Amino acid sequence: MSGENDVRQFTVGLDDDGIRLDRWFKRHLPDVSFNLVSRWARTGQLRVDGSRAQPGDRIAEGQTIRVPPAEAPKPAAAARPKSNRPPLSPEQIELAQSMVIHRDASAIVLNKPPGLATQGGTKTFEHVDGLLDALQFEAEGRPKLVHRLDKDTSGALLIARSARAAAYFAKSFSGRTARKIYWALVMGVPDIEDGFIELPIGKQPGTGGEKMQVDMEEGSPARTRYRVIEQAGNRCAWVELQPFTGRTHQLRVHMAAIGHPIVGDGKYGLQEAFLTGGISRKMHLHARRIRIDHPDGGRIDVRADLPHHFAESMHTLGFDLSVGNAIEIDDGPPPMSKELLKQKAKAHAKNYRKERRGERRGRGAKT
Repeated sequence: MSGENDVRQFTVGLDDDGIRLDRWFKRHLPDVSFNLVSRWARTGQLRVDGSRAQPGDRIAEGQTIRVPPAEAPKPAAAARPKSNRPPLSPEQIELAQSMVIHRDASAIVLNKPPGLATQGGTKTFEHVDGLLDALQFEAEGRPKLVHRLDKDTSGALLIARSARAAAYFAKSFSGRTARKIYWALVMGVPDIEDGFIELPIGKQPGTGGEKMQVDMEEGSPARTRYRVIEQAGNRCAWVELQPFTGRTHQLRVHMAAIGHPIVGDGKYGLQEAFLTGGISRKMHLHARRIRIDHPDGGRIDVRADLPHHFAESMHTLGFDLSVGNAIEIDDGPPPMSKELLKQKAKAHAKNYRKERRGERRGRGAKT
């Protein structure tokens, strides 16, 4: 008979920050039904940081979720299939397996193409999560997502091959020991070649959570390091981006906020995010490299090749890939305290607004 000693405790990871509690169960404990989660909530057995919780509650990084003991399956349930997912087509299986760039007993790393969502949603039916059955290979269970990439962002995506590996990787992401390096083309050239962007990010009202914005009052702390690798005159720059937090659309919001939107990102850069001269209008943001400790010791350190449109743009603009490849990961200083982060973010935003006002006055004087 299960007792209090069988109660399970989970810490919310960085990539689960802000999601609903029922979504967390779907990601990490898929065998627990929504009805069971609701029953635990009604009876006060489901708790977050010691307080009673409901399935629709939003959770935050670092919080502790108390989950009651696992219930033994009913005899009749053993005969039922585990999933009602339709079988994958040969084309889907080929797509999924063609993305694999690293595979070992605990992990798979994919090079996700642009345009493929990581998970399903409204009107999104083709996604990485739906292709994971094709990546089981010789493992006993279905692989599990441990972090995400935006639909239009390409590159390295880590998949765990067991529950143990998923928990280990989630801890690495929440503890910020994992390193994700992105390459991007941005409009213009930042004045500071190597800097940090420290601006809090929140949901933009009226967008249903589909668009984010810099929110100095209620936004969550967000920190990004950028380094200019090369520039094409004053037209655009090739930059390396390293997020130290994992907010939704963080890199896109941060680069647009300092006046250098990512090339092809019309959502945050509007018409100012597109180059002429045959440069693709697709997003030029790519998860180039992921480095993370391995559950069995050592490290996973994998680079993902650029998608065709990004590689073509690099060639057209005259950028040398070997320059970026020679740059090693710089772990940088430890994350700042939330208070200091807020102070620096306010100062940065104030200076940026002042500069923009000066630009507008300058344009007015010329007319």
